[in-house]
Amino acid sequence: MFDKTTLLAYQNAEKIDEQCSDRAYNLAKHCMEIGLPAAEGINEFGISTFARTQMSPTFTCTETFLKCDRCEDVRNVSDYDVAFVGVPYDSGTSNRSGTRLGPEGIRRASIMFSPYNPDYGIDLNEKLKFCDCGDIYTLPASAEKSFAQITKGVGYIKSQGVIPMIMGGDHSISYPCLRGISPYVDGNIGVIQIDRHGDSMQSQMDEKMHGTEWFYSTTLPNVSAKNLVQIGMGGSWVKEWSKFSRDKGSTMISMEDIDRLGIDKVAEIALEIAWKDCKAVYLSLDIDVLDAAFCPGTGTPDFGGMLPRELLRLLRLVTKEGLCGMDIVEVSPPYDQSEITSLAAARCYINVLSNLVLNDKIK
Repeated sequence: MFDKTTLLAYQNAEKIDEQCSDRAYNLAKHCMEIGLPAAEGINEFGISTFARTQMSPTFTCTETFLKCDRCEDVRNVSDYDVAFVGVPYDSGTSNRSGTRLGPEGIRRASIMFSPYNPDYGIDLNEKLKFCDCGDIYTLPASAEKSFAQITKGVGYIKSQGVIPMIMGGDHSISYPCLRGISPYVDGNIGVIQIDRHGDSMQSQMDEKMHGTEWFYSTTLPNVSAKNLVQIGMGGSWVKEWSKFSRDKGSTMISMEDIDRLGIDKVAEIALEIAWKDCKAVYLSLDIDVLDAAFCPGTGTPDFGGMLPRELLRLLRLVTKEGLCGMDIVEVSPPYDQSEITSLAAARCYINVLSNLVLNDKIK
């Protein structure tokens, strides 16, 4: 019978076993301290809420947005006004995957920009204390466990009085993000969704996916569909989205409405509805609202969407009253060309931050 101990693979594995120490255990313990213990229901030792060091999944990123400070010990996040956080999750996609690499793509594209924004006359390094907390440790095989991690991580940032700027990930992450933020807003939260799609089905392929987030977000105690404004609607469509709007009372504004009314009027409508009887507004931007010519790197590209200058104008207007949090989702670097989709997302973040500073909306 063949002696397997003569194989190099066997012998080398034995050598590695002899080299084992308590280093891995101590590193895992350290990750769970500085990255917070995992959400309830996750039992594997070494999984933290925020991915840290070599214990991180391969799809997480250690670069930072705009080369800002990395808040390695997330317990120190309260030293900042704004915190970027990545959510590398794309198990909620129904078409092209790849958005788990979105946070990495956005961060890498951001190095092309300066913190000085000539469109606003703002130097973010001088006017704002912002950091990057790295990525949430998501678990691709489990939506509910990933959502629990996202809720805990984003909620922790918000609990420290810091505005979370969330880099997706597919659009399903908006629900756990809002679920994390909502307990820390003393009052109702309005939502401005800039997107080509309604994303408000109760179930998609029998799961919570990137076509369901607004159905579930509006079941939160202080988030009502009546304060949900959905801008840019059209393109690929599902009947349930229109039914949700009629039954629950959200406001859908199509690209044809934008052409007819103009960006300024649409923004005025959005602010009026989103802020009505609300203490705060959350902004969710699906990058696929841009015409496919300007965002090939996304899961569900569509023609007839916004032009970049239209989107930047809209963002300037709808964020002037402040935000309790923001996400940009559906950036999929594997489908991108020359990083233009990641660059678009990075520019949108920079402009929104500049606008919040300009209007003194950073608390």
